[in-house]
Parts: sequence; structure tokens; C-alpha cells
Amino acid sequence: MSEETVYHVPVLLHPAVDGLNIRPGGVYVDVTFGGGGHSREILRRMDGSAHLYGFDQDEDAERNIVDDSRFTFVRSNFRYLRNFLRYYGCERVDGILADLGVSSHHFDDGERGFSFRYEGGRLDMRMNKRSGQTAADVVNTYAEEQLADIFYLYGELKNSRRLASVLVKERAKSPIVTIEQFLVVVKPLFGRDREKKELAKVFQALRIEVNQEMEALKEMLAAATEVLKPGGRLVVITYHSLEDRMVKNLMRAGNAEGRMEKDFFGNVQAPFRPVNSKVIVPDEEEQSRNPRSRSAKLRIAERVAD
Repeated sequence: MSEETVYHVPVLLHPAVDGLNIRPGGVYVDVTFGGGGHSREILRRMDGSAHLYGFDQDEDAERNIVDDSRFTFVRSNFRYLRNFLRYYGCERVDGILADLGVSSHHFDDGERGFSFRYEGGRLDMRMNKRSGQTAADVVNTYAEEQLADIFYLYGELKNSRRLASVLVKERAKSPIVTIEQFLVVVKPLFGRDREKKELAKVFQALRIEVNQEMEALKEMLAAATEVLKPGGRLVVITYHSLEDRMVKNLMRAGNAEGRMEKDFFGNVQAPFRPVNSKVIVPDEEEQSRNPRSRSAKLRIAERVAD
């Protein structure tokens, strides 16, 4: 088994890379490098004059850097896409690929705190281990109303207020710093039949807040609109409704909010043309081989002329 497969199994590998419509001499960006699975397939299809930039903020991803003169690794959050491309003297690109899901590497590392399967780990959840607040910081310092909003908006949990109230009361007795401590507090709030699904939503909500995922995605999509050449492709794999809605809005209306802007004649002024009218999902074989892919949705759009 190869190193990138151990780190992360790429989802919708061939449909996603097909969507880039790779051209001779083109410049491409994989803004979620991770295990390098998508990047390796892009490089395999590129000619000698093309170039690929791979972004990832996690230091663990650097172990998977591709030894290829056509590849440049950028250790950064993809929200800084435009700034780093300019740093490397690149103003416009031919394609951008984003796999927005959390890598299997993160879920399988108990010390990172992304999964409730590892009760001995700490409540961390940072994609970038060098900076920023942890999930424990959020749980122990946010006001009750803030916590309730996070669980409702990012986890779509109906009992968000009850959840926040219980956490605030418990943290007053003792700080909640490990996954085990956290689970002892929140598990009684969920029925046994839906416990795993509800806990997954709770952890998703905290992870999104810790990593500012919605803000970062919005900034990356805006940057993608600016740096893609006319005819360039934007290829995005989403895993939950919040990010999928934002991507769909951008591809249809040109902004994350889905606000339609029209010209004097009433024509929608959208910078993208959707390539696939129907969302692409993994087939049954991929879903059985890689359970993480079951919620994946692939959307592809082409940048129209400025």
C-alpha cells in the first residue's frame, strides 16, 4: 500500500481530474493536497511544460510532497490562494481542484481530536497544529449563546441550546480538555439509536469553528473567481450541505450567498458556467471501498470570459 493511500484515499479521483480538462502547458492548483492522490493523477496527465501548485496547511501533508520539477508545494491555508500564486509570479491558472473533506489521516490520528472514536485524545481539531484555538478552547471559553449558534449553524443540531447549556455548567466545575471528558457530558443528550450520527454533527460543528472552514472556503472561492483564466475549470468535492450550498451558489450566481446580479436587460451576470448539470456522486463500488465517499458531491464549473 502506498504512502498516500495510507494517509488518505482520494475521493472521485478520475471524475474530479477529468473535470479539470487538463491542457498542454497549463497551470493547475490542488488547494487540498493532503495525501497527494489527486495531485499525482494531475501530474500524470500533464505535459512537461505544465505546472501544479499544491496547498495544504497541515505539516503532516509535507511527508507526501511529490518529487517533480513541475510541482510546487505551498504550506498554507487555501484562503490565501491568490496571495501565494502572486508570490510565485503566477497571475492566472487553468484549473483549481478542491477536495473539502477532512482526510482519513486526520480522523485516524487519535491525538488530533477529530473523531469521537479515540476517547483518550485531546479536544484539538486544528488542521494547522502550529496556530489557532483548539476545540477545547471553544468549549471552555465561548459564551453559551455562541456555543448554541455553532452547534445549530454548523451541526444543524435541534438540541443546540440544551447542549450549550450543559457544557457551560460542566466546564464551571472542571475544564473539558479531552474527548473522553467531552463525551461524558454530551452523550446523555442523545438517544442510543442516533448517538453516532448526532455526535458526528457535534464534532463537525466544532471542527468547522476551530478551522474557520466556512470563512476560508468563501475566501478561496472568491480568489478562484479572480485567478482562473476564461475557460479555466473549478472542480470542487463537498461533503456536507453547508459547503455544498456555498459552492453551488458561487457556480450559479458568482458569489457564496447566491445573490443573482443582472445586467440592464435582465441577464444574469455569472462568472461561471456549470459543466455538469447534475451533481456527480461516487458509484456503489467506490462507496463500498471507501465509506468516507458516501456523502461526497462533485461540482464542476468553467470560468467564462471576463
